[in-house]
Amino acid sequence: MNYQDFEQKEARQYAPGTPVELKSQPGLVYIIEEYDPMMVPPVWLKNDVMPRYPDELRLMSNLFCWLSPQPRLAA
Repeated sequence: MNYQDFEQKEARQYAPGTPVELKSQPGLVYIIEEYDPMMVPPVWLKNDVMPRYPDELRLMSNLFCWLSPQPRLAA
């Protein structure tokens, strides 16, 4: 695997909207706001002021299924 393949794979894993958990704070779920491989650290989370390294995060994408809100119909 060359460097570009690794970078592209990491960009797909840490895509905006992906839920993650900080390894230092288990149970608290954040959503990735931005991934920029030119920044160090490259991952920005919503509602978190510090950018993060991928090593600090646990991907939660296989545990969630985000659904859009559905209108409720009156009976």
